[in-house]
Amino acid sequence: MKQGKTGLKSICQAFPSHEEKVKRQKRVASRFSLTPGQDWGNLPHHVVLQIFQHLSLVDRARASSVCRCWNDVFHTPDLWRRFEFELNQPATSYLRSTHPDLIQQIIKKHAQHLQYVSFKVDSCTESAEAACDILSQLVNCTIKTLGLISTARPSFMDVSQAHFVSALTVVFVNSKSLSSIKIDDTPVDDPSLKVLVANNSDTLKLLKMSSCPHVSPAGILCVADQCHGLRELALNYHLLSDELLLALSTEKHVHLEHLRIDVVSENPGQTHFHTIKRSSWEALVRHSPKVNIVMYFFLYEEEFEPFFCEETPVTHLYFGRAVSKEMLGRIGLNCPRLVELVVCANGLEPLDEELIRIAERCKSLTAIGLGECEVTCSGFVEFVKMCGGRLTQLSIMEEVLIPDSSYNMEQIHSEVSKHLGRMWFPDMMPTW
Repeated sequence: MKQGKTGLKSICQAFPSHEEKVKRQKRVASRFSLTPGQDWGNLPHHVVLQIFQHLSLVDRARASSVCRCWNDVFHTPDLWRRFEFELNQPATSYLRSTHPDLIQQIIKKHAQHLQYVSFKVDSCTESAEAACDILSQLVNCTIKTLGLISTARPSFMDVSQAHFVSALTVVFVNSKSLSSIKIDDTPVDDPSLKVLVANNSDTLKLLKMSSCPHVSPAGILCVADQCHGLRELALNYHLLSDELLLALSTEKHVHLEHLRIDVVSENPGQTHFHTIKRSSWEALVRHSPKVNIVMYFFLYEEEFEPFFCEETPVTHLYFGRAVSKEMLGRIGLNCPRLVELVVCANGLEPLDEELIRIAERCKSLTAIGLGECEVTCSGFVEFVKMCGGRLTQLSIMEEVLIPDSSYNMEQIHSEVSKHLGRMWFPDMMPTW
């Protein structure tokens, strides 16, 4: 019993008393307390501004309610130069979309501060219409970069064309300093492009407008002829023409840096693809010798006939559907400027000869990716040996490689690594 009392007493002594707890809390509080006259609301403006720049919109809005000083920082113009409107349905939560109340606050207080603006909408037509409503209110704006992004299906195409064009031209007319415009999958048309050119011809550098069915080659020519600062252009292949390439190659036009062309077919055999003359391509490259010509193909095998029958100065090629051995053979013969090649699928015939021809003729090739294709291990090693260390990106699915009498899967990675000059393994999943 005595031992029990002693043990209990010693245990009780191990816990601090209430007085000791209070003293410890005061010591800790004094260590982190601000000096007299200071509090969080008195932090220098530039310090709070820097903190806000690292917060998400939701956290920034919550922090603005701490005090009047922080609310003033929340409305600092520098914080509203770059803004992304996220418009989803239902638009009732900060966590899922930009809250309608905040949108109205931005339009009222910060429309004139917005410079780098994007609209990200879901698949609902209501979201796209809401984006148009906001655009139509940006009268006092000086936007430099505008992006309209559909995260799922192209919902802007469901909006009334008159509504969309009316809203877009508000920005075109009032900004007068647009440098970059990304309006893929929208009902933009030739008259609205003329408005764009009339007000922003001296500043426009990038125009990205793939899958815009209401734009004609004449609309693109209008941009090419008058926007002498244009550096990057992205469009569908049906808008590409010999006339356009020649217009981009005139002395009055600046040197184009990037030309992206989407070659897309939704219905096999229903789309006619024209051929671009070799002389037109050569004129462009003579005028802009460093231009990157990027082509994305989403065609069916029988639709490739018009392409790469003669030399084409393409630099980046991406095939989103199956492409034949014959087409890859043409690329090896007629694409000497090729820098990057991605083939998502081919078939069940080894591509050894085609890859070796590409290695021989495409001396600038630095990146390649192969998906559902077949290459023997020996053929693949020969390809890598010919390309050597200039292959900075080599993404090959493990299933692509067929073991043969020279190499098995255990040997292939060490042999390829030796020729690349760095450690390499085949990919389990595609990385492009």
